[in-house]
Amino acid sequence: MPTRRNFIQLSGLAALSNWIPQSGFSGSAVKPVVIATWDSGMDVCKEAFSVLAKNGTALDAVEKGAVFIENQINCCVGLGGNPDRDGIVTLDACIMDHLANAGSVAGLEQIKNPISVARKIMETTPHVMLVGNGAQQFALENGFKKETAELSPDAQKTYQDWLHKSEYKPIMNIENSKHGPFAPYYFDDGTPNHDTMGLVALDKKGNLSGACTTSGMAFKIHGRVGDSPIIGAGLYVDNEIGAVTSSGVGEEVIKIVGSHLVTEFMRQGYSPRIACKKAIERIVKRDAKKAKEIQVGFIALNKKGEHGSFALQKGFQYAVHSPKEIKLYNTDYYFK
Repeated sequence: MPTRRNFIQLSGLAALSNWIPQSGFSGSAVKPVVIATWDSGMDVCKEAFSVLAKNGTALDAVEKGAVFIENQINCCVGLGGNPDRDGIVTLDACIMDHLANAGSVAGLEQIKNPISVARKIMETTPHVMLVGNGAQQFALENGFKKETAELSPDAQKTYQDWLHKSEYKPIMNIENSKHGPFAPYYFDDGTPNHDTMGLVALDKKGNLSGACTTSGMAFKIHGRVGDSPIIGAGLYVDNEIGAVTSSGVGEEVIKIVGSHLVTEFMRQGYSPRIACKKAIERIVKRDAKKAKEIQVGFIALNKKGEHGSFALQKGFQYAVHSPKEIKLYNTDYYFK
């Protein structure tokens, strides 16, 4: 089984030849196209684009991409992800289609593919979000199997290290010089230090969909839910305008209803990049002191197929896969 570290290293190496700085970039109009957060999004986009290339729907594409990352043994997404402070892995995910249908799960335990549970909620119930035991019960009643969460080696190590201090302090991504200036971002011990997989797609018919999945912030209080499963915060899709997702400290994204906010800026005529930038500026304006100590990044895709991103800090990345480009972009950021 590949570890999260190996998975990201391979993704990063595969992308080196295509790496370019974003520096004001707003991708040219094209479809189909899928974009995803972080360097691991390169492989996620490849999976999702395999659906789009066969005239598949954006909804099927984003689910396939999310399932792919959930099935990896890694520290940030899925059953091998970082646990909460009690050592329990709880998963959050949401999905949204071009008709504004949405499904979400939060605090889901022992179910391997929360994104597919979220889709099942969207398609078979009148609800949007199920949480905790109720979400698990729904999953089991609909054919999903209960599986024991086995921490990835990275997650197990970081959790054991954390127990020595038992201090909850989210740390922004840090470039480790041992991996080179364009390599993925790691903690000093070599452990990858970002979380959440968010992806949005535009299919050949011009329809948008998005998905977001995570094991949440490492060592959180049991029961904590971030932005990832919240429609309008970690993910939002408006088929007339565009689709947006985020990664980083979810509490700050929730406070500005971030993905919805970016979408509304695009509705006003801003490019995806500028729309993301204006949302980041909203976070800074609300609490600049805190903003300097955390990371938040948004990625956006508009109805034309143009894409862009912006973050609080250096180090946020997003991947793109379309007929014109397969690239990993280094996102522009607020605090220089």
